[in-house]
This record gives sequence, structure tokens and C-alpha cells, in this order.
Amino acid sequence: MKADAVTQESRGRRPRVRQLIAIGVVILFVGLLAYGLISKAPNTSIDESLAHRHPIPAPGFDLPVLAHGDLGPRLSTKVDPALADGQLSLAELRGTPVVLNFWASWCVPCREEAPILEHAWLRARSQGVLFLGLNMQDLTTDARAFIRSFHDSYPDVRDEGGEVAHSWGVTGVPETFFITARAKVVGHVIGVVSPADLSQGIAAARSGRVFGAQVGGEKRPTR
Repeated sequence: MKADAVTQESRGRRPRVRQLIAIGVVILFVGLLAYGLISKAPNTSIDESLAHRHPIPAPGFDLPVLAHGDLGPRLSTKVDPALADGQLSLAELRGTPVVLNFWASWCVPCREEAPILEHAWLRARSQGVLFLGLNMQDLTTDARAFIRSFHDSYPDVRDEGGEVAHSWGVTGVPETFFITARAKVVGHVIGVVSPADLSQGIAAARSGRVFGAQVGGEKRPTR
């Protein structure tokens, strides 16, 4: 009788245990889902600051160099040593205005934008303004083939994991940021950047005046 009572009690516990396990699984799933949504949420601090006409410190990065480029005489003295070890950090570029372009070889609008960037770069480097491509979510071989195909002559770095793009609030490619010599972001163009946007953004990066956040041409979401 006692054994039967124990057996019945253990049977009664089993559904409750299963219930508790099921509830635990649901809680874990909801927690992971919430974490995923939070971790993927775009960082909007740059655009929010620019909307209030305030420059904002540029998020730092330290990335492998994808292409050295042709810096021209004015930038070579400052930037060549930073590129020499195959790794480039934003801190190493302090003192130089920077146009930072996020791109990928599979991005169709990036192909439209490439000649515009190259044309502006050939003028800007003589003014001491550095163009820097930041390749993301791409294969290295495809990225280098893209650079050769469009004869891009400015340096490029590579963000394989996408962490840098996330810290900058990038939600797709192409996107372009304008950074002062004091490493403050003063402009952001979402989508294909126009010659007029580049001209105004470069002027802002050189002067420290806020250009703001603008919507350019077609933008393709990241994969």
C-alpha cells in the first residue's frame, strides 16, 4: 500500500515537472528573443545628435586594412604610417578630416556610388581630407575585385563581423559619415551620396560645422 501511494505521488509530480519545464523553455525563448531584438536594434545616437545640430564623438574602431590606396603627397606623411602594419584605427587618423563610407560588393547602389566617391576623392585628398571605405558583410575576394573594377584609389578597411557598423547605427549600405579632424561626426548620408552631399559634407568635416543627417539615393538593406 505504501509503495502504491509513493508511485501515485510520483506520477502526480510528473505532469507538474513537465509543466515547469515547458514554462521554463518559454521564458528562455522569450528572453532570447528579447535579447536578439535589443542587440539588433539600431544605434540612433549619431542621427539624434545631428538632428539637434550637435557634433558627436565618432565611435572608435580598429580594423584590418583591405586596400592601401593612393593617398597622394599631402596625406601620405600622416596616413601611410597608420596603414603600414595592416591595421587601422580611427584614433590614428586624429588630425585628419575623414569621409567614411560603408559599402559591400554585393550592394547594387554601391556600384552607382563608386565613381562619385572616386571623383570627389581625387579632389579632396589634395585638401588633406581622407576618404576611407569600410567594407562589411562581404567576401574579401569579392571586395577586392570590386575595388579593382571601379579603380577605387582611397584606402579601405574591413569589418567582417559587423560590430563597427552596429556601433555607428548603420542599417544598410551604402552609408557615408563625415568626421572632423577632432574625430567628431558632423554629417551622415543614408543611401547613395550625391556630389553636392559630398561637397557639403567635406566642407563640414573641415570646418566642424554640422551638416546633419540626409537621405541620399537608393539604399539596399544589409544581409
